[in-house]
Amino acid sequence: MKQGEKIRLGISIGDLNGIGSEVILRTFEDERMLEICTPVIFASVKTMSVFKKLHGSKVDFHGIEKPTDVIDGKINVVNVWKEPVQINLGQEEKTAGQYAFKSLKAATHALKIAEVDVLVTAPINKHNIQSEEFNFPGHTDYLGVELGGETLMFMVTRELKVGLFTDHVAVKDVASTITPELIKKKIDIIHHSLIQDFRVQQPKIAVLGINPHSGDNGVIGKEDQEILTPTLEAIREEGKIVLGPYSADSFFGTGAYKAFDAVMAAYHDQGLIPFKTISFGEGVNYTAGLPRIRTSPDHGTAYSIAGKGKADFRSFREAVYLALDIFRNREEYKELTKNVLKKQGKKI
Repeated sequence: MKQGEKIRLGISIGDLNGIGSEVILRTFEDERMLEICTPVIFASVKTMSVFKKLHGSKVDFHGIEKPTDVIDGKINVVNVWKEPVQINLGQEEKTAGQYAFKSLKAATHALKIAEVDVLVTAPINKHNIQSEEFNFPGHTDYLGVELGGETLMFMVTRELKVGLFTDHVAVKDVASTITPELIKKKIDIIHHSLIQDFRVQQPKIAVLGINPHSGDNGVIGKEDQEILTPTLEAIREEGKIVLGPYSADSFFGTGAYKAFDAVMAAYHDQGLIPFKTISFGEGVNYTAGLPRIRTSPDHGTAYSIAGKGKADFRSFREAVYLALDIFRNREEYKELTKNVLKKQGKKI
């Protein structure tokens, strides 16, 4: 990003028949959003014009052929495709998934080569987007391959942050997937992200048990005592404040999470059910561990309400805010660590 320019916010359109188009339009109907970033939507002006009509929106678009043609103060739309596309809001269709991937692929490439500064992804349907090119359980795994780096699904609000040891993994495979190596890797990612992305100087992280009641001393599974506990002890010896394992059934209800900067859950539903119960509509899905910044709203395509004017755009808007905040925090972190290295070099 050149000095004086606004942060360029890449947006992938998501499933064409879901609520992605509505939450994007509703977010940028507030003209003040253009004062804090320059949106770059990867779709086509024709398709966005159809969405504008379907949702009764009054936003105007600036069509461009490549991301480098963006203009600040405009809602830029990169014409990833030229042909008209049939939109059937609320319907799961293979075509909608194919165009969702075209948008995601173009947006990810632009992010990779720094034509956009951050990326916010509207929800996809994990079934209809599958193809030879996209054979992944979700955005997180795809971006990990395309951008490089070890990823962590990190669900975020200002008050609650939940990371996952395993995300889109079948419950029957969770225990065998959680190894000492995986635990250490994920803790390293969340610890570094809290420092670099969220400006937490000395992160305090809670870890939830794998089994009910953290195994009850081996009565309900031995993974917590044989794998999780000794690994956390080893991590603490490195100087990280990582406590647990805590029994997951009462951890959130008692408000224990409020004493920590982040919580690591063993698997998807163990972390996301309490997170969405406490924060639904305000939470953001952030992919920590990547060299580039990607956020997403905490909901799916919501076919049942698509086109009915009922979609809540707050989570998408929060995803925009968080992407911008993390970008600024990372820029500041680069400067601070660069200065530290310079000072160390002088001493040497």
